[in-house]
Amino acid sequence: MKNRYIKYYSTNLRSPEVSFKDALLGGLAPDGGLYMPDHIPHIDKKDIETFQSSDYPHIANKILSTLLKDEVDSEKLLSLCLDAYNYEVPVEKIHGRTYILRLDHGPTLSFKDFAARMMARLMNHFTSAEGSRFTILTATSGDTGSAVANAFHGLDNIDVIVLFPFTEVTEYQRKQMTTLDKNISAIAIDGKFDDCQALVKRAFLDQSLAHCSLTSANSINIGRLLPQSVYYFYSWSRVSRSISDTVIFSVPSGNYGNLMGGIIARELGLPVKRFVISTNENKEVPEYLRTGTYEIISPSINCISSAMNVGHPSNLARIVALYGGIMNKEGVLLKNPDLKKMREDFSGFSVSDDETRKTIGDFFRQYGSVIEPHGAVAWKGMEKFRELNPDQNSDKQLFISLETAHPSKFREEIVKILGFSPDVPDHLSRIDALKENFLKMENNYDMLKEFILKHHKQ
Repeated sequence: MKNRYIKYYSTNLRSPEVSFKDALLGGLAPDGGLYMPDHIPHIDKKDIETFQSSDYPHIANKILSTLLKDEVDSEKLLSLCLDAYNYEVPVEKIHGRTYILRLDHGPTLSFKDFAARMMARLMNHFTSAEGSRFTILTATSGDTGSAVANAFHGLDNIDVIVLFPFTEVTEYQRKQMTTLDKNISAIAIDGKFDDCQALVKRAFLDQSLAHCSLTSANSINIGRLLPQSVYYFYSWSRVSRSISDTVIFSVPSGNYGNLMGGIIARELGLPVKRFVISTNENKEVPEYLRTGTYEIISPSINCISSAMNVGHPSNLARIVALYGGIMNKEGVLLKNPDLKKMREDFSGFSVSDDETRKTIGDFFRQYGSVIEPHGAVAWKGMEKFRELNPDQNSDKQLFISLETAHPSKFREEIVKILGFSPDVPDHLSRIDALKENFLKMENNYDMLKEFILKHHKQ
């Protein structure tokens, strides 16, 4: 088992197993399920401890080489990691052994950069070798679209079509998608993120579009999730003393790709004690953990932590599968997972917009540091967990809360709360002068299909 080649199966269990390359380029399985590795290898504890003296690209190389086996040459994979991760990844001490992982220093100032940049390089590696052409069709609640668009911008053999809910992204999130040219097309949908995601999934299952070689860069694509496991290892390595140091992560959660990355890290051997699932008012998963009944929130609730406005997260099907259950795309549990084990591993908390705003203000006044709405949801979720579990607050326990976007991407909200505008990095402020180019479209599949067919390139 240790050295066995990893295959990828569909969560719907009605499609054949495939290689990582085929799962990456295919996006969604033919039966509409999400690809999952048939096993996750374990990294030796001694190797994990060496991460404490290694940098981010080399940690990424070790983890991804473990997951990809021989599908990418080791030297090539290292070069891809060095190219993808050429920016800082700060782990900010707040108090005691409590930290914030700042995932906001990439090109688009979002945690999505970590996955999108590696995914783009892996896709380009495979498609260039074959001389093939693919079209990425992806839905975004804000940061995925900008990260994917920037990561794939200018590639000769990959076109990108991004769907986003017109009224539920910030100005900077929109401009990062709509000021690009060449191989990038942005479509503003009159609807919510769930509507965008439903359109994407329908297109993947439409056999009349098979010749368009559609694939996804959403977290429905396994190629998004594997790179996201790396920063969990990295953050632990910066603040741990030994492999015996367990960590509790608070993860802001919308479509649950970020949490899945953490779960993969845990399965690889990272000493994770628990995940705190922190959501905004779209609290379908915390409610499921509490009641044992899963109910989709439709339409999703529009909150200031906009990237988490998801009423039915796609990646929940993967989590359910890991715990022995089966969930279809409509959110119906065909087989119940081990809920008792899930409750042992996860604690779920919902944070209202009022609580989010108060947390941003309180955090700045107490610690002199600015966090944005998604990071505030994670921080407040962690506080709620610690209040209910005072026994976890020893000096030995590590807590890491994830900040998933730069505060400047939410400057209007920050100004309202704190009375000043956060510093805007130069590469973000430069887009103010750029011309936007995007299409407004009704929530209509036939219109989207027509656009795809019209813009398909052989």
